[in-house]
Amino acid sequence: MDPDFLPDVIDLDRPNIARIYDWALGGTANWAIDRQFGEQAVQAFPLAKTLARSNRDFLGRAVRYCLSEGITQFLDLGSGIPTAGNVHEVADDYADDSRCVYVDNEPVAVAHGRMLLEEAGDPERHAVLHADLRDACEVWEAALATGVLDPDRPICLLTVAVLHFLPDVTGVREAIRDYRTLLAPGSAYVLSHATESGVEGEELEQIRKLVKLSERSSSPAVSRSLDEIAAFFGTFDVVEPGIVPVGEWRPEPGAATVPLASVVGGVGRKPGGRNDDAGPRSP
Repeated sequence: MDPDFLPDVIDLDRPNIARIYDWALGGTANWAIDRQFGEQAVQAFPLAKTLARSNRDFLGRAVRYCLSEGITQFLDLGSGIPTAGNVHEVADDYADDSRCVYVDNEPVAVAHGRMLLEEAGDPERHAVLHADLRDACEVWEAALATGVLDPDRPICLLTVAVLHFLPDVTGVREAIRDYRTLLAPGSAYVLSHATESGVEGEELEQIRKLVKLSERSSSPAVSRSLDEIAAFFGTFDVVEPGIVPVGEWRPEPGAATVPLASVVGGVGRKPGGRNDDAGPRSP
């Protein structure tokens, strides 16, 4: 990374999930402590990199689905460090008027995102916020203040591979509820999440080792059941094929399906004319 874009303070005392995920996808915005943890993660779960790539591919397919439904605005929460196949890149390939705001609380992820967008983005259509996704109303107001998003039109909200680092006691469920409420009718919600539901044998043993290993990182993981994951969609209508392993969500024709069940994903749509859940909390 360009030193001018690096934040003044980088926590190198513990491996960071965003930087580890960047490493797993072949990125370069990571440090030795992150790579060491990544190697340990691969020892615990040999297909960890494959699963990360499968999750990234799901992200791309979900974004393209939303674009095909006429949704060209995206709010990516916990977006992580930009690597190949970012939301705005996928969207721009389909619609040159697409818009995207990224949100992350990891300084390196934000710095790298800003560097990427300064080099190849459009300030009228792309922005990066340094914020905690749990502060729903504050994040929403900051996202709108960028001028990138129009709240009166459908927006695709994304929480891809991030909620399993936020246990319920952090208020994450209430935050996602608030975002659902703030979205205009016709909006979409894209989610992927780690789970042990439906996972068996060696994969189950390995995912439990990985969750245990995560306790040494800056963001220990939590595995939720399918019912607990489904609850994040609230009253949104989950589109076919439902909440399924990410490799099985609308795979490209002829593409090999990754035989892993420990990360699932789905897309929900906010029905037109119906308000979702209770009103948002005040900031």
